[in-house]
Amino acid sequence: MGAAHSHSHGHSHGHSAGHSHAPASYGRAFAIGIVLNSVFVVVEAGYGFISGSMALVADAGHNLSDVLSLVIAWAASIMAAKPANARFTYGYKASSILAALANAGLLMVALGAILFETIHRFYDPAPVQGMTMIVVAGIGIVINTATALLFVGGRKSDINIRGAFLHMAADALVSLGVVVAGLLILLTGRLWIDPVTSLLIVLVIGWGTWGLLKDSVKMGLLAVPDDIDEGEVRGFLSQLDGVQAVHDLHIWPMSTTETALTAHLVMPGGHRGDAFLHEVAHGLEERFHIGHATIQVESGAQADHCIDCA
Repeated sequence: MGAAHSHSHGHSHGHSAGHSHAPASYGRAFAIGIVLNSVFVVVEAGYGFISGSMALVADAGHNLSDVLSLVIAWAASIMAAKPANARFTYGYKASSILAALANAGLLMVALGAILFETIHRFYDPAPVQGMTMIVVAGIGIVINTATALLFVGGRKSDINIRGAFLHMAADALVSLGVVVAGLLILLTGRLWIDPVTSLLIVLVIGWGTWGLLKDSVKMGLLAVPDDIDEGEVRGFLSQLDGVQAVHDLHIWPMSTTETALTAHLVMPGGHRGDAFLHEVAHGLEERFHIGHATIQVESGAQADHCIDCA
């Protein structure tokens, strides 16, 4: 292609096929998880108030936030599949990143509300029906485990799917904790066991939420994905035949499953043709799972003559 600037650089772009490493559609899994957990939230919250168990109420509050999280993640996955247009040239892929941020924020709000009520219970203990806690939480173990298994296959390839899996798996463990607390209350009659269990639930959920928040914020700030080493990518490009230097390298997440890259390759011998660009794009896809690569070839001196790099 001809020079796009006043100096004599050849500009060429190579785009890979843009493969998504997202798992197969999880629409059915989202629907089943939302219905099951919505019904359970109503049951658990109702029996929590009836039995006086703050641990059950805390778990119901977290389950409610999980239902909303599943709804947001499902909506984002649908939006991300929509085609690009003149206004949104990347499509709506980044909606999955916004969903992860929204879910993390939602969990933080839920945790604050539960923590407030839990602290109140320490100062004003209320009678608790241990057997009700055991039965209801036992049902929760079954429902949350079944829901977590729906997302187990895609947890390594999509932060939203991972978030859904981790939330459901954590809920199953939390429900197990409530069962243990119910047994201890039946055996000892000590009411402080309930708010202590609730506090432990908050800590467990908070730990997982922090990881989700940290990852989603990094994606929102267009950080290089954790599974990609910028130095290795730079080294791969630098070792290509005819490449003297690499600069203006950028790697960022387009969505929770797709990664993009732009880079300038200094090639004194000139542009080697479209086949070279396709070879580079294929290598980035195969080695680093970067599905959308744009390469600019420059034949002159490096950044000193590159207007774009300034």
